[in-house]
Amino acid sequence: MSVAHRVTGTGLYLGTVLIAAWLVAAASGPVAFDTAQAIAGSFLGRLVLFLYSFSLIHHMVGGLRHFVWDLGHGYDPETRMKLAKFTLVTSASLTVLVWIVALVLR
Repeated sequence: MSVAHRVTGTGLYLGTVLIAAWLVAAASGPVAFDTAQAIAGSFLGRLVLFLYSFSLIHHMVGGLRHFVWDLGHGYDPETRMKLAKFTLVTSASLTVLVWIVALVLR
């Protein structure tokens, strides 16, 4: 899980660059913004956005796991494994839920 936490953290850096590029396109005018929207709306663009949202949620849930450890709980091997599984299931579930809500409200 430590590696996954680091990978999602790196993904957040890369995704933030893409969000900054999208904001620059929005400030550059309608043609640039339409191009950015077309890229983001493509299959590959949505896949990248999905992975970015998973990285964000997974990193957040992993941070909560670290907070539990900071409080002095969950160090035994059985609890660590339960927390790791909880992190994966929760982050995947929340990511799917966020996307379902976003698509319904769209």
